[in-house]
Amino acid sequence: MSIYKEKAHTLKDLENEEIQEAENLSNDLEGQRVFGPQHYEFWMISIIAVLWSFFQLYIVVEPINSTIARSIHLSFGIALTFFIFPMFKKPYFLEKIRWFGYTLAAIGVYCASYLAVNYTDLAQRPGDYIQMDIVIAIIGVIILIETGRRVLGMALSIIAIIFLAYDMLGPYMPELIIHKGASLNKLAGHMFLTTEGIFGVPLGVSTSFVFLFVLFGSLLDKAGAGQYFINLAFAMLGRFRGGPAKASVVASGFTGIMSGSSIANTVTTGTFTIPLMKRTGFRPEQAGAVEVAASTNGQLMPPVMGAAAFIIAEFLGLAYTDVIYAAFIPAFVSYFALLYIVHLEALKLGLKGMEKEDIPSKWETFMSGAHYLVPIFFLMYTLMVLRESAASAAFNAIMLLMLLMVVQHPFRAFLAKEKLTRDIWLSGFVDILAGMSAGAKNMVPIAIATALAGIVVGSITLTGLGQVLLEVIETLSDGNIFLILGLAALVSLVLGMGLPTTANYIVMASLTAPVILILAQDNGFLIPAIAAHLFVFYFGILADDTPPVGLAAYAAAGIAKADPIKTGIQGFKYDIRTAILPFMFFFNPELLLISGVDALNPADPKGWIWITNPLEIAMIFLGAFVGMAAFSCFTQGYFIVKTNIIERFAFLIVVPFMFLPKIMEDFLHLPIHYLSYIIGLGVFGLLYIIQKRRQTVTA
Repeated sequence: MSIYKEKAHTLKDLENEEIQEAENLSNDLEGQRVFGPQHYEFWMISIIAVLWSFFQLYIVVEPINSTIARSIHLSFGIALTFFIFPMFKKPYFLEKIRWFGYTLAAIGVYCASYLAVNYTDLAQRPGDYIQMDIVIAIIGVIILIETGRRVLGMALSIIAIIFLAYDMLGPYMPELIIHKGASLNKLAGHMFLTTEGIFGVPLGVSTSFVFLFVLFGSLLDKAGAGQYFINLAFAMLGRFRGGPAKASVVASGFTGIMSGSSIANTVTTGTFTIPLMKRTGFRPEQAGAVEVAASTNGQLMPPVMGAAAFIIAEFLGLAYTDVIYAAFIPAFVSYFALLYIVHLEALKLGLKGMEKEDIPSKWETFMSGAHYLVPIFFLMYTLMVLRESAASAAFNAIMLLMLLMVVQHPFRAFLAKEKLTRDIWLSGFVDILAGMSAGAKNMVPIAIATALAGIVVGSITLTGLGQVLLEVIETLSDGNIFLILGLAALVSLVLGMGLPTTANYIVMASLTAPVILILAQDNGFLIPAIAAHLFVFYFGILADDTPPVGLAAYAAAGIAKADPIKTGIQGFKYDIRTAILPFMFFFNPELLLISGVDALNPADPKGWIWITNPLEIAMIFLGAFVGMAAFSCFTQGYFIVKTNIIERFAFLIVVPFMFLPKIMEDFLHLPIHYLSYIIGLGVFGLLYIIQKRRQTVTA
């Protein structure tokens, strides 16, 4: 039996209408118009999207001025916004693009491309703007705010309006946040006609790096890698307790390589995993929650990290590979812990694995798509070993992937001894064009979010808001580092309910991450800047499954036919383990593989001491994993058997010994910090023996 027939057998109970329903749910949640090939709008949007992809590939081969590139990049994003996202989610606006949609698209493209068309003139009169410049800038800002509302909802657009109002009304603000203010001309010029605002660093990163990685992921998906990763996860883990749930976690981790969207992750893998989880005994809310937790954490996974990895690197002046290196242990520890939580849930419910006949062959499944791993490993090799730039590495991986897409269908037909028809020869090229179109469409929210977030960044440089915020937070927290971190976590979580992860990170990294660093240093905590940036990034991600918004929870609940609020609450319970990680690597930067920083300037990466000893890295990873497993036992109230109250809090005691060995060394006056690991492992081992004996007695 071929692997494709086995796959069909494994998913025999999953009807095509369920898949279509899940895709429609994703489009509804994101408010998109969907046109079929019989409509001219489908071809118009596809052609624009493919041209955008070609443009992004072209500027890697033939680099152009960065401001011009950003201008064209945003022009494409604005055009697709007005064509794909309706003014309102009502039939009149959804069924076709109205005349005002075309009008706004034309005005938006004209304004966004104004910098590219008039680049030389603007460069020759910096700051000396003519009336036309100001009019275009004002209209451009208004159009961008409207695109943000359509694509991302009201939250980010409202935030942008508040910051613009603050910039202009500075003299009328309360004394604590007062400033001299900016005229309309100055504000419009600063935000739209320079690289300090909308066309600043965030949009630059979107133009230079993010698009290529999103395109790489879309091409992988169109090539068939998405389904391959799901099948491989089921083949490897299906026979274990709660196999479909464990497969969901692993498949979502793989999908995280291709996507930076929690909703996309949820729909892509959840369509297959949630019904199978329900079949094996998970309640609908549990099945949806497992998928939500796994898909949300997909944004933590290197190398893309929901596009934030590139912006972190740009903000901190770090090599992109250093960001991946630092994020490696927290991301994988979080995923392994989720696998363990799923295992505990399966033990609680007394679940078995999938039936042997429903599980595809491991070897045949692996070999059916092993070629998909080639461009992924090639990408990692060029990034990590050859140390190529992110743009160059992604471009080369895309070219290799396109080659594989062209030859895979004829090669499979040749092996099956089928006739090589014209359709088979052309199918690879069709997949490439579909991937380029999908990649550009997936980039629209990121391009708009980074442009709008540039208004926040521009406000900080224009008004000196960072210093004001420093004083406000210092006053509210009274210098207490725990209150400072708690405030930052709460604000990131609340903002994340309305903002996409990338925009949330940009806002929080601009506003609070520098404040955290300064106040931490004032209170005697020397931490690398990346710890503060990852801190706000993690809490922004957690918002995707936090009620009452949590769009990923709504998507999973729709597939599971469960209550979205209950699904979100259950998903947040599973993700509580992720919430402790930022606090742990803040107080123990060794979890980010950084052992020390320059006491005079902890924000400067040149003063960081990276951990490179494999044994030391293995010990840090093992300690973090045991600590996270202990915390999972505490939150789930289960280990081998159900825990009593004493055992539950004993597991909690293990956590600081495994995560914060040097702090425990100082606190308990231990001769060396390695004793902290030994004590933690000893307590964990003792709990294992106690639970094992109780299991024997009850059996």
